[in-house]
Amino acid sequence: MTNTRTGTHSGPELRMPASVAAALTCPVCGNPLIQGPRGLSCASGHSFNIAREGYAGLLTGATPPGAGDSKDMVAARLRFQAEGHYDPIGLALAEQLAAGGAAGFANGGVIVDVGGGTGHYLNQVLDRIPEAVGLTTDVSKFAARKAARAHPRSGAVTADSWRRLPLADDTADALLNVFAPRNAAEFHRVLKAGGVLLVVTPAADHLAEPREALGLLDVDPRKDERLAEGLKDHFALESGRDLRFTMELAHEDVLTVVGMGPSARHVTPGELRNRIGELPDPVAVTASVRLQTYRAR
Repeated sequence: MTNTRTGTHSGPELRMPASVAAALTCPVCGNPLIQGPRGLSCASGHSFNIAREGYAGLLTGATPPGAGDSKDMVAARLRFQAEGHYDPIGLALAEQLAAGGAAGFANGGVIVDVGGGTGHYLNQVLDRIPEAVGLTTDVSKFAARKAARAHPRSGAVTADSWRRLPLADDTADALLNVFAPRNAAEFHRVLKAGGVLLVVTPAADHLAEPREALGLLDVDPRKDERLAEGLKDHFALESGRDLRFTMELAHEDVLTVVGMGPSARHVTPGELRNRIGELPDPVAVTASVRLQTYRAR
C-alpha cells in the first residue's frame, strides 16, 4: 500500500511496476528477467531476490572499498533532501522532461536515474509526469532501500554504473544523471531512439562559501570540458541551463552537503566538524549547477 502523507510505500509485499521489471536483464548472462512471487529470474536459471525493502540486488562481483553511500550517509542525505534544499534541481529536471524533453510519455515511459541514490530527484520527476514509471540504480544497498520506497511508480536495483547496466537495449525514454558517474556507452545502449539524457554537474561557484571557509577542494575547472569529451562519441548537446540559488543551511546540513562531494575526503571528520563549528549558524550557501540536455547520436 502507499503512505499518502509521504508518498512512500509501506508493507511487506513490494513489487516493481511491471514495465520497469520488464526492462531489466540478468547481470550474469544478459537474458530478460521475469518478476515472480519470489523475486526475479531469467531463462538461464539465475535468480535474484527482491529484498523486503523492495529493491532488487543486481550487483554482481566485487566492488571497490568505500563504493556507495553507507547507512549513515544515506540517513544524512535523506534529512538534507527532506529539508528541500536541492528541490530546485529536481523541479528543473521535471520541467525539462514535462516540456517535451523525452518521447513516449503520453503512452507511458520509463525514466532511469543512474546513480540516483535515494530516488529523490526521480520522485520529483514522476510527480510531474504521471504517465511515466521510474527506476533508480545505485551501488549502495542502503540508498536502494530508500529509492525502492520513494514513489509508487518506481523501482530500484543495486548496480554499478561503470559496468553493464542490468537493462535491455533501447528501454529507457529518459536518463537522469545528477552528480553521478557517467558511462556514455551504456547510456547510449539503454536509451531509446529519441530519448533524452539529462546531466546535472556543479558549476565553479557551487558551495563556494563552505569550500572557501573550510579550505576544501575547488570544483574542477575542466569539468565541463571533461563532460563534453566523455559524451561526444555517443551524444550531442541539445541545450544547457544554469541554476543558481541560495540555501540557508544549519551546521549538520553543511556537513552533509560537503560530504556529498569529494572535498570532504581530504579533511578528517573531526577537523571538518571543528571548522564547520566556526561558521555562522545557519550559513548562506550558494548552490550553482548546470543542467544539460543530450540526445543520442
